[in-house]
Amino acid sequence: MTKTALKPAMQHGEDAITLLTEDHKKVKKLFADFAKLAKGDGSDKAKAEVVRQICMELTIHAQAEEEIFYPAVRAAIKDDDLMDEADVEHAGAKNLIAQLEAMTPAHDHYDATVTVLGESIDHHVKEEEEKMFLKAKKAKVDTAALGAALTQRKHELQAERGEAEPVKARKAQSR
Repeated sequence: MTKTALKPAMQHGEDAITLLTEDHKKVKKLFADFAKLAKGDGSDKAKAEVVRQICMELTIHAQAEEEIFYPAVRAAIKDDDLMDEADVEHAGAKNLIAQLEAMTPAHDHYDATVTVLGESIDHHVKEEEEKMFLKAKKAKVDTAALGAALTQRKHELQAERGEAEPVKARKAQSR
């Protein structure tokens, strides 16, 4: 990682914890959007688009987190139980994402699968934000450098998935 690679995230003051928390908020909103569509008369097309966004956001978030954030935190906090649980929760989410990607909204268990994924993510986010992030801060993990690396990796993953809009561009539009 070069010093120039660190500049974009650091200029905006976005450390890893801030970036990951923003991802959590974005996905929570997408799950709320889906719930409204599921309870109302949301079209199958609208539901499928929200679920596509949920799956894409979670997949990119989880991969970047597993490759960059988790190894640094695991080394710093020495809490294997917490980190192992996060790994298992990611595996469970990936399983549900794979199921959803193979389904259509017409499937009997589509809405239920989205709901269970959302509940699982809510639990996971709570543990990250209330335990892991606090331990990372206390251990003085270099969250600025990790934030820059996460931003870069998320851009790469979006490009690999053919997502037209970079993370930063979408984020700027949402402000």
